[in-house]
Amino acid sequence: MSLKIRVVACMLLAAQAAGAQDVRIGVLGLFRPHEIILKPAPGQAMMVQTIVQAGEKSFALERSSGTDTAEITVSGGDVACLIGNQSLRTSSFHASNRNSGAADFVLTIPGKISRRYHGVLEVKAVAGILVPVVRMDLETAVASVVQAESSPDAPLEALQAQAVATRSYLIAVRGRHHDFDFCDTTHCQFLRDPPPSESNASRATFATRGLVLAYHDHAVAAMFTRSCGGRTRTPQEVGLSSHEYPYFSAVCDYCVRHPSQWVRRLSQADALNIDLREHSEAFRLDIDRRLGWDAVPSNNFIAHRDGRAVVLEGTGEGHGIGLCQAGAKAMAQSGATFRDILDHYYPNTTLVNSSRK
Repeated sequence: MSLKIRVVACMLLAAQAAGAQDVRIGVLGLFRPHEIILKPAPGQAMMVQTIVQAGEKSFALERSSGTDTAEITVSGGDVACLIGNQSLRTSSFHASNRNSGAADFVLTIPGKISRRYHGVLEVKAVAGILVPVVRMDLETAVASVVQAESSPDAPLEALQAQAVATRSYLIAVRGRHHDFDFCDTTHCQFLRDPPPSESNASRATFATRGLVLAYHDHAVAAMFTRSCGGRTRTPQEVGLSSHEYPYFSAVCDYCVRHPSQWVRRLSQADALNIDLREHSEAFRLDIDRRLGWDAVPSNNFIAHRDGRAVVLEGTGEGHGIGLCQAGAKAMAQSGATFRDILDHYYPNTTLVNSSRK
């Protein structure tokens, strides 16, 4: 079935889309922070709300007030915050603009990372760790993911295909984590600062606003991969569940002609207790967690021994499922539209406008 825009008649898909106009993203969790510094973005102001035993208190964070920083730490099972000369403990820390809506702000983990966000911030303490969650508009999340996940030279049509895939995923599988919908790592989708409005990532997101892949009137949890190695995989091939959409293997002409090839050597100690006949995604990620994120770039490899080492020779980058970013880029450069790209990598799906009721 070729892709075409149609009005969504299915009430289930409409309900999915309506419930996903805001998404809650758990951020900076890889750092397991005990301290976070919150500041409004330059020229911005924020309102901080804290719930304490005596009730709710509010504080303004802005340069003109003399206080534009909140220092947030863990205190027992609570969140402790220092704002100016005010120090208190709270079970729930919120920050927004003056109208309780999205604000532009910067979160810093001292000595490690600073990142800018646009949304409403909530911070809780869970098991002695600060858990910052940013509630942001769906389209802000889509643009941020497209910017983070795509190569800088990707053509606009490839970015538009990426935006639709990202939006479809965010609508289809909310609630992947206990305390929020998605994390900001590749476990869900990689997310960084929201891109400027004039960026190609923002343009691609705006041009496809509301467009979602559907299969049997369900939003597709659209997966994507850096390079498929010549053909895309099905989830079953790499030991993953496929949710509503079964996926179908597609030949990728670009990766057939230009396979991303790699070689890795594992020492005897590193290879100990590893079953190299196993090619599942869980197996690959387990090795990457132990030996480094790029220890085994894909599931498509052969293994052989070389003296006391084990040599892996493979093609592709990532799990190989869904949209191949390398192939999409080549298709766009050859004149394919984002609809052509989606039709190729997600066969038997329909492109629908989830914003229409």
